[in-house]
Amino acid sequence: MKIAKLLIPAALAALVPATTSRADDGPRAEVTGGAIEGSYLPGGAAVFRGIPTARPPVGDLRWREPMPVEPWSGVRQAKKPGPPAVQRHEGWNDAFATASSEDCLYVDVWTPSFGRNGRLPVMVWLHGGANTGGAGGFDPVYDGRAFISRGVVLVVVEYRLGILGFLAHPELTRESPHHASGNYGFMDQIAALRWVRANIARFGGDPRNVTLFGQSAGGTDVLALMASPRARGLFQRAIVESGMFLPSLIGSLAEREAQGEAEARSLGAGTDLAALRALSPEQLLKLHTGGRGPITVDGWVFPRSPLEVWRDHGEAQVPLIIGGNAVEFGASSREAAESEIAAMFGQSSEKALVLYGLRGETREPDPLYGDGLDQWGSDLFRIPCILLGEWHSRAGAPTWEYELDRAMPPEPRVRHSGDLPYVFGNLLPTGSLPGAYTPADHALSATIQAYWTNLARTGDPEGPNVPEWDQFRPAARAYIDFGTDASVSQRTNERVPFCDLYRKVLQRAD
Repeated sequence: MKIAKLLIPAALAALVPATTSRADDGPRAEVTGGAIEGSYLPGGAAVFRGIPTARPPVGDLRWREPMPVEPWSGVRQAKKPGPPAVQRHEGWNDAFATASSEDCLYVDVWTPSFGRNGRLPVMVWLHGGANTGGAGGFDPVYDGRAFISRGVVLVVVEYRLGILGFLAHPELTRESPHHASGNYGFMDQIAALRWVRANIARFGGDPRNVTLFGQSAGGTDVLALMASPRARGLFQRAIVESGMFLPSLIGSLAEREAQGEAEARSLGAGTDLAALRALSPEQLLKLHTGGRGPITVDGWVFPRSPLEVWRDHGEAQVPLIIGGNAVEFGASSREAAESEIAAMFGQSSEKALVLYGLRGETREPDPLYGDGLDQWGSDLFRIPCILLGEWHSRAGAPTWEYELDRAMPPEPRVRHSGDLPYVFGNLLPTGSLPGAYTPADHALSATIQAYWTNLARTGDPEGPNVPEWDQFRPAARAYIDFGTDASVSQRTNERVPFCDLYRKVLQRAD
């Protein structure tokens, strides 16, 4: 794609550096903290990796809001991604866990036009992993070369995870200048967005045209940040891929403080913050904290429950693409599904069990969505996305919904995270999301990338050479379907009975 040369104000133009003159040097830029040197890519593009956005959150800075970067002297090499955040080995993330570090607050910046005066749209990526695992720049799936060829600057963020990212504790609240604790991972994401605003013009990006996008836990975090006053104005568009957003993810400060204090006691630290901060990451990871929802209504990052904010149409009214995959996860067992349905729907649980085919007459599996267990596990992601898109549209904000049905070949059906190769254009035969990808897959990837980057550029996913995509409106309920055969078509939402069940749950936001 040919990128037009755009005029920018002199104040911003002065921040865009010229490329270095020596052929053996990499591109250099001045950022918060000092000078960095990255790597050139073909066609005038460049990547800068492992750029610090805050001081390492270690020692006495563990469980504090991110502190300003310490300046360095000389030129800092920015040619390798920063390490992933500390996380447990869970099988799927073993490479990330092995490479992880408590010193993890870094970003990678991929730019198609380094050294030119430009104001390209900026897209900031939040990785998934249940807010307990995963990686940003360290994960090859997020290599930005294909993505930035469409004329955007890509920023990939690392942030604190698990107990190091989301622990609340009465003593942490007491020492905080905001009288709050928990939400450190969200503070890291906000700090990264502030870093983007202060520095991205040096890489050819427009600090006033930022799209925040993420998948799975990253999508959940985008939804949450849309409801946080601390993030207001730091991004102008949003994309949510398979973001789960349910009341179970949200807790009050008192609830989370009590949980954190119990965990500290089990580690022998109790109310002694010095002792808690002296524990090694390995000791902290002995606590399995996967059941902790990441969002604490702490009075600072989240003064109110984000679901309550969304319900009252108080979220950031930015253009939004939201959706997920036809199949995300199946339930682990029929017993687990029945227990989860009873806990979520209460008096409406019998109606839900019938709807999912777990009571009454036996039903054949749906050719696309699978059996009742598949549908239950997947609807935990899919239906909240549909309903929050509905709320956003009712608030008057431009909203587009989608569903991905295409499986990574030769897999028989789509699964959670199956969207990532298509979004980033990394359709590879090996790696964490390998496939025997065909020309049809590459064409689908190009269409999805065009939609995503069109939104970043103009606030509307439609544009030349892509199929029409109508905005989602509650009456028509139109969405774009990326089909099992890699086709692209508009459809209307047929899961209305399921949405009606979940609507009651989400409306109990407070």
